Amino acid sequence: MPPNHSLPIRQAPPSAHAGAALAACPKSPGAASLYIHVPFCFHKCHYCDFYSIVDSRDRQSAFVDRLELELRALAPWAARPLHTIFVGGGTPSLLRPDLWRRLLASLAGLFDLSRIAAGEGEFTVECNPETVTPELMSILASGGVDRVSIGAQSFNEAHLKALERRHDPDNVARAVELARAAGIRRQSLDLIFAIPGQTPAQWRSDLETALSLNTEHISCYALTYEPNTAMTARLKRGEFQRADESLEADLFLLTRDLIRAGGLDAYEVSNFARAGAECRHNLAYWRQEEWLAAGPSASAHVGGRRWKNAPRLDDYLDRSFDGFSTILDFEEPDAGRALSERLMTGLRLREGLDSTTVLAAAGAFRPRAPARLSRVADRLRRQGWLQDSDRWTLTDSGILIADRIVVDFMAALDP
Repeated sequence: MPPNHSLPIRQAPPSAHAGAALAACPKSPGAASLYIHVPFCFHKCHYCDFYSIVDSRDRQSAFVDRLELELRALAPWAARPLHTIFVGGGTPSLLRPDLWRRLLASLAGLFDLSRIAAGEGEFTVECNPETVTPELMSILASGGVDRVSIGAQSFNEAHLKALERRHDPDNVARAVELARAAGIRRQSLDLIFAIPGQTPAQWRSDLETALSLNTEHISCYALTYEPNTAMTARLKRGEFQRADESLEADLFLLTRDLIRAGGLDAYEVSNFARAGAECRHNLAYWRQEEWLAAGPSASAHVGGRRWKNAPRLDDYLDRSFDGFSTILDFEEPDAGRALSERLMTGLRLREGLDSTTVLAAAGAFRPRAPARLSRVADRLRRQGWLQDSDRWTLTDSGILIADRIVVDFMAALDP
């Protein structure tokens, strides 16, 4: 899903909509990636801060009607061919099979999917293990989906209960096999560590179980306590204690070592893949490329501009703007912000950042910044946290403090 960046934003006027934001963006060559947000869930997990709802009003059909209008409105700004599609949520696999058929047909009719069909692109759908069925996998495969991301989170029932995840751990393997049987050739698993009460032995067991399923990609995220989530409220009430930093670091090191031994390597701090199996869509985010976004709360990045669709389904279903969604947040192009975002995401990647390009970009809007950035890089090399090369790439020890290193680099851009 699109990263929740923490850089300053400004509120857009209430009348703002995505069509107005796109009007100033060139239609050629177009955004090469498309994110679609499906908000429906059968239960709101306590740690989740993405927009999702338990729909008691049967609005799935109305949602797809509205989504098709938005996709039609967005299509002129898409690259031909499109490189990647990612459908996240919520729980996209909760959408009814007949509505998936409609959505996939609309995508095929509105966008050039030839690159994806040729195996040179990527079409991912997030799935909950409980909602994966042979029918759904067959529909997705026939509609061009070639990758599923399965929300395992843990194989320990007590830890799933702590997260308020309601699925049988055994259904993760079942979901993987159903995807393969349908011809969806690429599968990824999501896992969470540093769950309250989790021990290194329990986390090792989760990793070993995930590796035994032989997927090409595994994402491992430390549990974060986002504002306004039930998990954070429980923490504040003292219902449990969060994992301390030293344990979290130990779990991260265990993750890296065990997954490497299993044939996958880190291409981003929290993401591991076999060679060539990296998530191409997420790489587009982390490389600060362009993407269109459809669905409530979906965030877009086109022409240096960023915006976020209205996050309430009732608001999203409003058809006032010729298919485009109303937007709540909008950022005009800004060289300083763009470089800060490049540092924030690029330093987390194994490929790192080309220092010459970064220094040139910094000097274009802040003459003293290149010297300050170079001094930071030199210090980090001496400390063993940055590799000694023309690219700014974190060492294994540097990855442990990636967030702190990003802050140091970004501070060098201050006036």
